[in-house]
Amino acid sequence: MTVVRSAEARRSETPTGVMTTFASPTQGGASRALWRVDARPGAEGPVHDFDSEQVWSWVAGAATVELGGDTFSVAAGDTVVMPAHTVRRVLADPAAGYTAIVTAPAGARAMAADGADYGVPPWIA
Repeated sequence: MTVVRSAEARRSETPTGVMTTFASPTQGGASRALWRVDARPGAEGPVHDFDSEQVWSWVAGAATVELGGDTFSVAAGDTVVMPAHTVRRVLADPAAGYTAIVTAPAGARAMAADGADYGVPPWIA
């Protein structure tokens, strides 16, 4: 058993928010990555894809999720299962932003909508 203390959580900042890694292969030796996304109000995530399923659960705020050609409004308490190889984008509520807890398999690779490989994001590694 590995205990990852709060003070050891790894933070990765992007132009749209902060990802805080709680567990991953390099953070506690986990076979899945688990992280929190804190998106700034009005933040617009990139149009992208992943080679693995992700599960997002909103704990605060709200967002619009564009997923595989469909659009969903989500808020605290909602969960979205994002299948592998399904183009997606998450848009934060303009007033509140959002906080979500996300999990994905270790080594999940991000890709551009055109299939270009971005590699494994630091919050998943």
